[in-house]
Amino acid sequence: MIIKYLFALLLTFSFFGVQAQRPAPDQLATKKGPVIIQPVLHGSVVFTWDKKTIYVDPYGGAAAFTGLAAPDLILITDIHGDHTDLKTLESINTSKAKFIAPAAVAEMLPEALKSKVTVMKNGDQSIQLGIGITAVPMYNLPETTDSRHPKGRGNGYVLNMGGKNIYLSGDTEDVPEMRALKNIDAAFVCMNLPFTMDVDQAAQGVLAFKPKVVYPYHYRGQNGLSDVENFKKLVNAGNNQIEVRLRNWYPTN
Repeated sequence: MIIKYLFALLLTFSFFGVQAQRPAPDQLATKKGPVIIQPVLHGSVVFTWDKKTIYVDPYGGAAAFTGLAAPDLILITDIHGDHTDLKTLESINTSKAKFIAPAAVAEMLPEALKSKVTVMKNGDQSIQLGIGITAVPMYNLPETTDSRHPKGRGNGYVLNMGGKNIYLSGDTEDVPEMRALKNIDAAFVCMNLPFTMDVDQAAQGVLAFKPKVVYPYHYRGQNGLSDVENFKKLVNAGNNQIEVRLRNWYPTN
């Protein structure tokens, strides 16, 4: 019993402080069993479904993923270091992983990983390991030549697992393509100025496409963390049928 207790403590606490406060996983029921949703850090989330493990934008080093199964599939949204984190990719076990990424990301990957990548551009669709994947635009408004996130470079994604649709916004603003989404069961929506959008923009976008569940994520900006409690109030004032799930994506704060 003591050994089991010590082992549990070891899994719960890491020297880096990341895993120590990792939120408990959530579940989304599907026709082929539940999707286990594990928030990790910033824009990183891990899904487990049908005996497969999917990492999205792995970031934060190996410690952030301690105790989680090695990925079967890795999706990357954009070129910036909090999405294409080469140090993290080198530190986790990617031996069996397939990758989905836009071309700009694929070009940045080491040679050993490039052969594992399926390149997707905005609008592309693919099926990987029984998971339907649609790449959707993510970009800043207004569209300018010096945009941090120009249209077409990065991808948001809609994943279909067992008939349920999960949207990952990546770094975007309240763009028409996000507003036009349909039948989203769970959405992960960013809000961090000056890189993406503010809380009000994010709330208005969510109210437009009406996901059943929404997670504010990727909400650390230049001035600290965005007010996700206010995001929840704005969304539920406009539509109290949308479940807003607030989770701690910054466990060292």
